[in-house]
Amino acid sequence: MLFVIGIIHFEAVAQNTPPRPKLVVGLVVDQMRWDFLYRYADKYSATGFNRLLREGYNCQNTHINYSPSYTACGHTCVYTGSVPSVHGIAGNNWYDYKDARYVYCTEDSSYKTVGSTSKAGQMSPKRMVASTITDELRLATNFKSKCIGIALKDRSSILPAGHAGNAAYFYDPTVGKWITSSYYGISDLPVWVNQFNDFKLPEKYMQQNWNTLKPIIEYYESDEDDVPYESALPGEASPVFEHKTSQLSPQYKVLLATPYGNSFTLKFAEGAILNEQLGQGNQTDFLAVSLSSTDYVGHSFGPNSVEVQDCYMRLDQDLSDFFAFLDKTVGAGNYLFFLTADHGVAHIPDYLKKKKMEGGVFNSATLVKQLNDSLKATYGVDTLIVAYENMHLYFNNKLITEKKLNEQSIKSLVKHWTLQYKGVANVYDLSNLSNENIEHSLKEKISNSVFAGRAGNMYVMFNPNWFEDMPKGTTHGTIYPYDTHIPLIWMGWKVKPGTDYSAINMTDIAPTLAGMLHIQEPNGCVGKPITELMKNINNH
Repeated sequence: MLFVIGIIHFEAVAQNTPPRPKLVVGLVVDQMRWDFLYRYADKYSATGFNRLLREGYNCQNTHINYSPSYTACGHTCVYTGSVPSVHGIAGNNWYDYKDARYVYCTEDSSYKTVGSTSKAGQMSPKRMVASTITDELRLATNFKSKCIGIALKDRSSILPAGHAGNAAYFYDPTVGKWITSSYYGISDLPVWVNQFNDFKLPEKYMQQNWNTLKPIIEYYESDEDDVPYESALPGEASPVFEHKTSQLSPQYKVLLATPYGNSFTLKFAEGAILNEQLGQGNQTDFLAVSLSSTDYVGHSFGPNSVEVQDCYMRLDQDLSDFFAFLDKTVGAGNYLFFLTADHGVAHIPDYLKKKKMEGGVFNSATLVKQLNDSLKATYGVDTLIVAYENMHLYFNNKLITEKKLNEQSIKSLVKHWTLQYKGVANVYDLSNLSNENIEHSLKEKISNSVFAGRAGNMYVMFNPNWFEDMPKGTTHGTIYPYDTHIPLIWMGWKVKPGTDYSAINMTDIAPTLAGMLHIQEPNGCVGKPITELMKNINNH
């Protein structure tokens, strides 16, 4: 099924070169909350997640130290060791004052799609202003190391691959194929990628339908299957098993919200390792993989669903196969592997209410409309609030200046009115955070979200387990533990098993990698190496 193309070229390496693994594999499991390592542990095999727990160095208390806890920010943070206020990826989307519009984190119309005729590949990492650990590896080896990003989501592939990545491959759901951008200096896909696409795996996965891996009665860790607060798959009448994916349309898009999307991604990652000969040369290579389907499944069905449990049980099997592949192809002990997540996820509020707990959904469009109506009645000016994104309220700063309005008075009114909404804990002035009365760790996370020109004027903080604009299913993005507490486990090259309960930030991953590889940390890095892991490395 997979094809090896090309010839390996070996170069002389000085005897005093510091020891490095042949290959680093970074795996980001999108929306994997920390507790998923343990919630289904008795359903996991000995060779998947439980192998990580047994053989790995487990950083149990790893958190996101910024806002918002979204996909683009998370992947960028892992690989830059930095926060949005420095690396510039302020969200998946944000309102850009310079362009006076909403922008997408990796959009770039100056490049073309490679692999399809859609616009899905008009992408680049240019809005990320800091370097990544993959960039630094390329620099340190005089660009002899290969660094490749792979994910169904474009942002989850492009941002980890860095500015100098050899390639970033992502999925085009309009055609069911892996594609890329002309940013990477090519006008056609490599032969092996076209051959992989020719296997038409999405169609084959969808024809299998999606039923539970084990009898559904054994999924006692999860909620009942048929509940009104979950979202059905596109074209599906109700969100219950069996999900007859063979009958749903558009099938290529449906794939995203099934466990098969993870299987598809890891098979493609294996193809990249074989055909790009990663880990076979004299320099360390880096494969940055992200599994997006856990996020799509999680959004639709929520963390207490049978679907999420089944997704992780199937991912456990996929990981077992992937580890066996790495052991055979690169060699056990020759690769450094780490698993983490870009963010966690909230419980569905209606599920909590059923259990007599608090939670709710907040409508941001209603807030913006009512704020603008009230501001117009007060000041006689239309649209003083131009945008709401990433929990930031964006003011029409140009209009405020032209009309000589008092910005501080507007902020006071906006805060007063917004606090009337159920679920809003407080509203903070982003230009005056140092004087705001807020718990210091939460203040730091909010402050770390402010990148000039991409941040708003005020930050809306919700009560725990309140979020925006999801009438069914769930989401993430807040500064609370269910969204910020992520897994981080290291395994493989020179890593001895261990458990670390110290406070670790997501920003510490990149400088730890830099220390292990003996290279410079990324240029915007604010994290610190995980010293206990470094001490725990087996140097013999």
